[in-house]
Amino acid sequence: MGVSRKLGGLGAVTTTLEQAVNWARTGAMWPMLFGLACCAIEMMGAQAAHYDMSRFGMELMRASPRQSDLMIVAGRVTRKMSPVLRQLYDQMPSPKWVVAMGDCASCGGIFNNYAIVQGVDEIVPVDVYVAGCPPRPEQLIHGIMTLHEKVKGEKIKDWA
Repeated sequence: MGVSRKLGGLGAVTTTLEQAVNWARTGAMWPMLFGLACCAIEMMGAQAAHYDMSRFGMELMRASPRQSDLMIVAGRVTRKMSPVLRQLYDQMPSPKWVVAMGDCASCGGIFNNYAIVQGVDEIVPVDVYVAGCPPRPEQLIHGIMTLHEKVKGEKIKDWA
């Protein structure tokens, strides 16, 4: 009804390859659960019925990196955990994205000592930072929507 009225009865919709692929990528991101601290509870809350991240195509959190294209690092990362985090990131298929959820994942939070990584961007490239201690589920959803806008703006030359 709406599309055919706007096209004037032509019966065709035109788009670019970039727009079609990026739209498909945003509609089917599969996050890998990597909850390390209190932020993980808020991440689980964002997945639950009240906030329902399923409306963004994220039906469930994957436990396997080979089935995921989005890593949500929720909580503080210790120096002992950082090689495991990097290994999981390397096992994810491309294209892959990372969201640093919470102050601990973003900058170490209140844990300014030798055992805590002062920002997960020391280990993996981060696409979106979600601030808060712990951030609410609404903030995580806003971060995911920000990531969707970033993915929709990607060009073919950036895909490699």
